[in-house]
Amino acid sequence: MASTVLPRHRRRAGGRLRAGPAAVAAGLLVTGLVAAPAHGTDGGPATGSAAGTAGDARYAPGPCPRTPEPIAALKGARCGTLTVPEKRGAPGGRTIALGVAVVPAASGRAKPDPVVWFAGGPGDDAVGEAQMAIDGGLNRDRDVIFMSQRGTYSADPALTCPVVDEFNARAVGLAYDAPSTGRLHVDATRTCRDRLAAGGAALASYDSTESAADYADLRRALGLEQWNVFGISYGTDLALIYLRDHPEGIRSVGLDGVLPPSTAGAALTWAGAREGFDGLFRACAAQPACARRYPDLPATFDRLVRQLSARPVTTTVKVPGRAAPVKVVLDGGTLVNWLTSATHLAEGVPRSLDELAHGRPQRIAEQWAGGKVGPQAAGRIAHGLAYGVFCREWVPFESRDEAVRAGREAFPSFPAAVLEQAPQLPFLSGDCDAWRVPAAPRSVRDVTRSDVPTLVMSAGFDAQTGAANGPYVARTLSRATVVTIPYVAHVAFAASPCAQEITRSFLDAPTAPRTGCVAGLRPPEFDTGPTA
Repeated sequence: MASTVLPRHRRRAGGRLRAGPAAVAAGLLVTGLVAAPAHGTDGGPATGSAAGTAGDARYAPGPCPRTPEPIAALKGARCGTLTVPEKRGAPGGRTIALGVAVVPAASGRAKPDPVVWFAGGPGDDAVGEAQMAIDGGLNRDRDVIFMSQRGTYSADPALTCPVVDEFNARAVGLAYDAPSTGRLHVDATRTCRDRLAAGGAALASYDSTESAADYADLRRALGLEQWNVFGISYGTDLALIYLRDHPEGIRSVGLDGVLPPSTAGAALTWAGAREGFDGLFRACAAQPACARRYPDLPATFDRLVRQLSARPVTTTVKVPGRAAPVKVVLDGGTLVNWLTSATHLAEGVPRSLDELAHGRPQRIAEQWAGGKVGPQAAGRIAHGLAYGVFCREWVPFESRDEAVRAGREAFPSFPAAVLEQAPQLPFLSGDCDAWRVPAAPRSVRDVTRSDVPTLVMSAGFDAQTGAANGPYVARTLSRATVVTIPYVAHVAFAASPCAQEITRSFLDAPTAPRTGCVAGLRPPEFDTGPTA
């Protein structure tokens, strides 16, 4: 909740935990120039190289969207801008511009049905995820289209909020689930909201329903009869809404890290965390060296959550790019949220928990701070879009009591203070009170029923969008292929050659993808520390 489900002050489903910040080029970049006119395999204009319209929407070729740092995959992309109404149904109102980049097929002869990529988050920019898609071979014989969802980094306006990112960085030195932290959290959200509203943004127009309509307009403006949709993390929520509301022209849909629109919210994050944690713990227990070195890892984790909730640990760590040491407070809520993302670094999790249990918190503290402090954590997430989704589509349709009850069912031993704040979504009710947008129509929670061939892919260590979400959405998708990739975390396509192979074969034959590689997958070798 990205590559990915949520803003940086929530470890979103589309997000990835990093051991330390990556090097980031200074300033903003325009990636590439206007490409020379290109031609498709049928002799007509190549996708993205010609202007087009769809109702009130218009596409125009032009410079490639800006990115925080260079993205090699975008070299040679055909680019432009889709201009759409900010508020559909309001003639003469403000328009917004969405950046578009089309990466050509590596084969040089693109099939007529390209792939369109739906990013995670909510709030991630699809253009910024292009390297992941291309590294996975998604453009083997099809063009791949990336469009910045409304409000995201390369859109205009971009509903980013530095004040929220600055709070996230500061919050690593605060008790995660303390009421005082919650008040500061909501204050940052309110400041973000007020700034965006003062700039003229119609905040209620930034949600999944409007984004789905943007993609429907893009397909028609590009003159495409059909395309294939591939969504990751929150992008699966958007893809299911798009499939439900705009089924025309969709050849196939791929979902990776599934977030069902009908159940998305705080309660679901507890179930996902339980699934992902248990998958990792079982893999350690099944590996003799790990089981001997770290017996009963689930009990160790539960005990640490309770202990840290009662007596938080404070330490300092060094973060690349920061001269001064960074203060980190580890309490029960911090540990739960760290592990929710740390399944991406599964090999080191047992050792990290063991070191914490023996009074050495540095490894966990460095990872927790590394993802929140530094240039890679600032100014990239569209909090304005994220809160539009949360506060219109999720929060109005579940109570706080329901969320706490789901937490207690998943983790009955956790203290009440930990259960009050769902993984990835702390203080969300207060945030939505501050955001002040109306709830979406209840139909936004309707399940998607379709006979479009769909790949429903989950990951065995996914603690952000649990693997059980896959079979749940597939119940109403009559031509779905359901597969779980074991031993990898949220968004299997990002890390698993097997997941990439399955996805490519699905594009070749949407009703009969080859999934045999799953049988040969093996668990990681867990780090058991130095030998005596």
